[in-house]
Amino acid sequence: MGAKRRGAAAAPGKKRGKRDVCAELCAALSDPALKERAAKAWERGESLHHEAAAVEPAPFRHCVIPDFLAEPAFAEALRDELLGLGFRKRRNDLLSLQQSEDLGGRSEPHIAALRHALCEEFRAWLSAVTQIELKPTLDISCAKYEYTDVLLCHDDELEGRRIAFILYLVPAWEKSDGGTLDLYSTDEHFEPQQIIKSLVPSWNTLVFFEVSPVSFHQVSEVVSPKCRLSLSGWFHGPAGAARRSLPRSPHLPRSPHLPRSPHLPCDHEILYEWINQVYLDMDSQAQIQEEFEERSEILLKDFLKKEKYQQLCEALEDKDIQWSSRGPANKRLYEAADEDSLPEGLKEFLRLLRSEALFLLLSNFTGLKLHFLAPSDEDEDAGEGQAADSAGHSSPKAEQEEAEAGADGNPQQPDSVPEAQEGEAQKGSGSTPVCTGELRHWTHGHYTLVHDTQATEFALDLLFYCGCEDWDPACGGFTSYIARGEDEELLTVNPEENCLALVYRDKETMKFVKYINHQSLAGLKKHPNRTGFWDFSFVYYE
Repeated sequence: MGAKRRGAAAAPGKKRGKRDVCAELCAALSDPALKERAAKAWERGESLHHEAAAVEPAPFRHCVIPDFLAEPAFAEALRDELLGLGFRKRRNDLLSLQQSEDLGGRSEPHIAALRHALCEEFRAWLSAVTQIELKPTLDISCAKYEYTDVLLCHDDELEGRRIAFILYLVPAWEKSDGGTLDLYSTDEHFEPQQIIKSLVPSWNTLVFFEVSPVSFHQVSEVVSPKCRLSLSGWFHGPAGAARRSLPRSPHLPRSPHLPRSPHLPCDHEILYEWINQVYLDMDSQAQIQEEFEERSEILLKDFLKKEKYQQLCEALEDKDIQWSSRGPANKRLYEAADEDSLPEGLKEFLRLLRSEALFLLLSNFTGLKLHFLAPSDEDEDAGEGQAADSAGHSSPKAEQEEAEAGADGNPQQPDSVPEAQEGEAQKGSGSTPVCTGELRHWTHGHYTLVHDTQATEFALDLLFYCGCEDWDPACGGFTSYIARGEDEELLTVNPEENCLALVYRDKETMKFVKYINHQSLAGLKKHPNRTGFWDFSFVYYE
C-alpha cells in the first residue's frame, strides 16, 4: 500500500511562499446603514454614538473608530514593523518627538498593506461620509512620543490637506500618561481659545478630522515612560473642496502687541544705584562693545548689585502681584505681570530698563545708536562724538550695515529705524529710539512659538533672569534664535541667575522660548516657594 499524501501539490507555475498580506478594516465600515448615518451626522453637525464609529461636531467635526484593523495579529505585526524603522529626533519651537521618513514608498508587507487599504477602501468611505473629494494619494509617517515629547497647538492647514488622521498603536494608556489629542474651541477671530475635549490614545483606534482654519489641536506632553506610537497623515483634495471649511478673513483682529515708547527721562544716578560697578567702568564698556560687535550677542553675569538682585527676587514672590495668561495657544502661553499691581521695587527696576540712562549704557555696550549722545558712524569717521561717561567706543562694523540679512541669521546693523510691525504706531519721530517690554513668569507648560505675524525687524533683545537657580536647560525655558524657515538653532540663551543677555537680530532671525517640560517640576522641589522663574523681556529699536 502506498504512503498517504501529506498535502496537495503546488499549482503549475505558482511558487510556494507566504500568502499576500492584506489589511482588513473593521466590518462596520462596509455597512451601508452606518455609512449613511455617519454622513448625515457629519453633514448636519450632529453627534453619532455607535460602537463602531463615533462622530462629534464640537469643537470641530471629528470621528473616532475603535478596532479599526479587523485582525489583532495584523495590528501587532504592523506595530513591530514600525518599531523596526529608523526614526530621527525632531525638536523645534512646535514639537519634540521621533519621526520616521514618509512611508509612501516603504515595502514592508504590513505597512504597504495598510497604505493600500487607506488609499482605496477607507478613502472611499471617507469621501462618502464627509462629501469631500479625496485624491488617491496619501501623506503618512510614524511618530514616537516618549517622556516629555509634545506637539503644541496648531491647525494642520497646508495646501491641499483635507482630512487628517491618526492610528494609535499604543500599550494600555491612561489620561494621566499625557499624550492626549487635545481639541481647542476658537473665538470670534478664529484663534484657539481653550481645550474642550481630550482624546486618550487607545490601541488600534483611528481618529480623523477635517482640516480647516479652526481645527486647532495639540498632542499633550507625554509624562510617563510609555511609548506613544502612532501612524498619522493627511488625505488631500482640491482647495476649497470642503463646503464647510471656514475661509480665513483678511481683516481678522490680531493679538494685542505691547506698546513702544521712547526712553523715560532719568539721570545716570539710577545706574549707580542698581548696576554692578564693573559694568559702569569706561574700559569695561569698551571691551563689552568689542565682543558684542564680533558676536552680536553677550551675556553679562552678576549684572545687578547683589543686594539689589536679592531684593528683586523677594519682591517677585509677592502674592499681591496680578498675573494674566498671554495667548493665543498657537503663538504663546505664559504669564505677564500687571504693572499696576507690582511692588515699588519692581516698578523701579522697570523704570531703569526704560530709562534714558540705560538707553545710553546699552549704546555703549553695543555700538548701536539708542541715544542722541551715542556716537554715530559719521562721528567715528570724524573722530568726534564722545558719549557721556564714555569715549572712543566703536559702533557696529560698516560691512554689517551694508550687508543684507542672510540665511545664517547673523544680526546686522540697520540703516534706519524700521516701521512698527502689524499696524502698530511707532511713537516719537522716525529716528527716535524706542523700547517695549514686560515682566514674565515661566513654569511647566509655558512656551512661545515662531509664527507668521512675528515682527521681523532689526532689534536689540534684552533678557534679565530671576529665580532660575539650578535651572536645567533640558527642562526647556531657554530662548532660541533661528533663521526664518529653518529648525537649526543659531543661538540659545539659557536662564541664569542675575544675568543680562543682549542679542542683536536681523530681519531674517526669529526667536522662541522652548516649551517647559515635566522635568522642571522635579527641579522646583529644591525651591518650594517657587513655581518657575521670571524674566524681564525688553526689545530696543534704534
